[in-house]
Amino acid sequence: MCNLYRMTKNVDEVARWFDAINEAGGANIASEVYPGYPGLVVAEGNVRSMSWGFPLERKGKSGQPLKPRPVNNARTDKLDSYFWRYSFTERRCLIPLTAWAEAEGPKGAKTRTWMSPAGDGTLFACAGLWRESDAFGQAYAMVMTDAASSPAAEVHARMPVLLAREDHGRWLSGSPEEAKSLCKAWRGELTIERSDQPWSGASAPAAQAQKGLF
Repeated sequence: MCNLYRMTKNVDEVARWFDAINEAGGANIASEVYPGYPGLVVAEGNVRSMSWGFPLERKGKSGQPLKPRPVNNARTDKLDSYFWRYSFTERRCLIPLTAWAEAEGPKGAKTRTWMSPAGDGTLFACAGLWRESDAFGQAYAMVMTDAASSPAAEVHARMPVLLAREDHGRWLSGSPEEAKSLCKAWRGELTIERSDQPWSGASAPAAQAQKGLF
């Protein structure tokens, strides 16, 4: 799963790299993006600011409505499910990032391990879905796949679906079958950077990130 990624480029840089129109204006996006927080997305030829995670409605023990939980990762084998299928069929997007992180280490002492296909802060894109929502406004989710055939497997069993630049158009506007054919592990080289930075503190956003996939 991915509950944290890095995006160190500004909106104008993203718009130029993806040859897209800047609809996000001067959006203030943090360089580290957590579930439930805003990130940049390329959708319908535009760069937009959206909330990371589709809202999942919840109720308390007495039936009272609770704040929706952001479901930020979509499994490739669940894309035909009711929760995802309309967005997969009609609203695919690109998520710009410069690295993503996974937690590694013993329980209670996990640290951040960062991965990227470039390794030098260069922009790349992973596959995403987006939708309108009453709870979060425009929201997006990151598509995840089995990492078994990728170097990323030494860190985590799943990884984002990374897209080569020549595959951006197929993901955005290809048929569902064409898009599904891209949902596979990245087999190229990856830079894996293990840090001593704690995965999260008791009150850090990463500590509150949605667990698992939907």
